[in-house]
Amino acid sequence: MKKLGIHSFVWTGGTTQEDLEGAMKKSHDLGYGLIEFPRLDPKKFDVNWLAKRLQDYGLRVVVTMGLPLDCDVSSEDPAVVKRGEALLAEAISITRDLGGSKLGGIIFSAHTKYQSMPTQKGWDNSVAALARAADIGKAAGVSMNLEVVNRFESNLLNTTAQGLAFIEQSGSDNIFLHLDTFHMNIEEADPVQALRTAGKKLGYFHIGESNRGFLGSGVINFSAIFDALLEIDYQDWITFESFSTEVVDKDLSITCAIWRNTWTDNVEVARLAKAYIEARMGESARKAITARTV
Repeated sequence: MKKLGIHSFVWTGGTTQEDLEGAMKKSHDLGYGLIEFPRLDPKKFDVNWLAKRLQDYGLRVVVTMGLPLDCDVSSEDPAVVKRGEALLAEAISITRDLGGSKLGGIIFSAHTKYQSMPTQKGWDNSVAALARAADIGKAAGVSMNLEVVNRFESNLLNTTAQGLAFIEQSGSDNIFLHLDTFHMNIEEADPVQALRTAGKKLGYFHIGESNRGFLGSGVINFSAIFDALLEIDYQDWITFESFSTEVVDKDLSITCAIWRNTWTDNVEVARLAKAYIEARMGESARKAITARTV
């Protein structure tokens, strides 16, 4: 398993053609096989051009997003939920047109620090909306992947167990979990056990350090994480995500509380991340082989 990707916000907070080209080139040059783009407004970039350039670079693509408050499918307001569903449908179309097969992120609620408790009606609205979006996605060849995030970025899904309950209630076979070590480190009692619990419902995986910076510079036990991924036979994409005020997308930086430089050289952080991930994956594989050796 060596499907390694990188989030475009390591490279740029912009969405101009020049910004996107630079992000793809750097990802390709460092040997990443996938680039993750946040939802891109089709009015601000050329979808066909980007799809062609992704092919030219031999890069796969995942699209992720966080819903804005006025499109929050976990709202109790039917008009807000309807707008959210329309936005999800648009994102599915863009993902398909770029050649992608996964839409991930906080697609089940608004990406914000809520000032209220979640409600059962809001939960039910979100489940129903995602079930309908998953049907649209299935017809387009795009899976829906719920990014389980920490309490400061959503009030709806903060743990793997909650995500699995959401999927079960939806009744959909096209909704999966999008887990992230940064968020798991905050919310899960045991991230390794959470991965075991997710099992085959894990559709997409983010690797990020506890301080959002260089892998290995924080407190996350990545050796145990990779052991667990091997144990559940996860064969899909692992994407490195890191944020610093060196590269700023204003909305995301504020929502995710990126207040300081965790790095200044994005090429260095990306190069070392790939080497770090490959090293930990290799260690886990060797341990598994040794354990089975008579």
